[in-house]
Amino acid sequence: MKEISCKLLVIGAGPGGYISAIRAGQLGIDTVIVEFGKPGGTCLNVGCIPSKALIHAAEEFEKVSHMAGGKSPLGIMIGAPSLDLATTIAWKDGIVSRLNSGVAGLLKKAGVKTVHGWAKFRDGKTVEVQTETGMQVVRAETVVIATGSAPVELPFLPFGGPVISSTEALALSEVPERLAVVGGGYIGLELGIAFAKLGARVTVVEALPRVLAQYDAELTRPVVKRLAELGIEVLVGAKAKGLSTKGDALLVETKDGKNAKIAADRILVTVGRKPVIEDWGLEQIDLDMAGKFIRIDDQCRTSMRGIFAIGDVTGEPMLAHRAMAQGEMVAEIVAGHKRSWDKRCIPAVCFTDPELVTAGPSPEEAKALGGEIKVGLFPFAANGRAMTKMGEDGFVRVVARADNHLVLGIQAVGQGVSELSTAFGLALEMGARLEDIAGTIHAHPTQGEGFQEAALKALGHALHI
Repeated sequence: MKEISCKLLVIGAGPGGYISAIRAGQLGIDTVIVEFGKPGGTCLNVGCIPSKALIHAAEEFEKVSHMAGGKSPLGIMIGAPSLDLATTIAWKDGIVSRLNSGVAGLLKKAGVKTVHGWAKFRDGKTVEVQTETGMQVVRAETVVIATGSAPVELPFLPFGGPVISSTEALALSEVPERLAVVGGGYIGLELGIAFAKLGARVTVVEALPRVLAQYDAELTRPVVKRLAELGIEVLVGAKAKGLSTKGDALLVETKDGKNAKIAADRILVTVGRKPVIEDWGLEQIDLDMAGKFIRIDDQCRTSMRGIFAIGDVTGEPMLAHRAMAQGEMVAEIVAGHKRSWDKRCIPAVCFTDPELVTAGPSPEEAKALGGEIKVGLFPFAANGRAMTKMGEDGFVRVVARADNHLVLGIQAVGQGVSELSTAFGLALEMGARLEDIAGTIHAHPTQGEGFQEAALKALGHALHI
């Protein structure tokens, strides 16, 4: 049995883990990272990156489909397009492979030793790793747990056969003729919209009264409108009950209590994600938990000295960029730097059509915090760049305190608004006021002008509406 010792051991090479290991290596810390799969974790391999590749392919296919038969207002005319999904998936896999190699190369460049295998705690300073060549023991002064999350499986719809998770959905070799999506959150709608654009007949089943319930209704209204335009049937207040005897339909209880069958070649279950805490020896170290997640403080320390936890395993928001920021911070703490977790906001993006961006509280959430607020909303229907991109649905909205105009939250829905998330996050982190945003010269013609105009609207003197 081989044994190695290090100052820092990182368990999991997802976004949080590999960033933590790279930064630690840069700071001269003797670091080992353990990963069972390929570097990059869920995000790079079966999540963020491959789903965005599929979404882009679907957008391109829909564009050319509208140009067939002279339907395009742009005057572009082509013949009816066809799709080879296997080629699309191969292209997606190529991107993932390049990024895998990139992460591996960055770890090596930073002097991090990578051990491939599954880590199990023996105690708070020691793990056993089952590798291809046998058992390896790693002893470390400090440990970072970055084991991530996995799709939630419903007991009455276990994964297998026609029932798939997002992982299998991103590896299909052909577009299902009929796709039922269980769960109307961001994962279900992102993939449901993509497959609808590729030609599938999609039905979404959501138990709550509306889809994308984590966002306010005003923000999601353009997305709901787009679902109808794409022919996606949405059943809200409905509960999935199981698979039909023949395996060709989803059994559903509708909001009026009636039983129904939804014919489906594939049933995509997207009802959330759970932390990966099983099978790595949690019982050997006895960490305090916050529900099903590992409890941490504002520096990502767990209840056990010398053990940190970052990313999805520590709870919401389950976002790759949150994990990355935590991982970098922890590496610097281990190196002796003074660091803490004090983020004013963590922007979140939903890559539906149109896209959603949130940074900070919505108007209703801001009101609940107390005090008077000002809200400025600027529609993309009045934005020249949005018009030229045929993306007039949506808006930018700014929420600020009424007394001193401090910006509390910024939201947007529209075509390509994911790229505005950086500006939104920066404004909140730097404590911008409405006057700061309104007084910043925004390039014309861009959709970013909507940000300035929303601030001007809140101040009472919008220029273009």
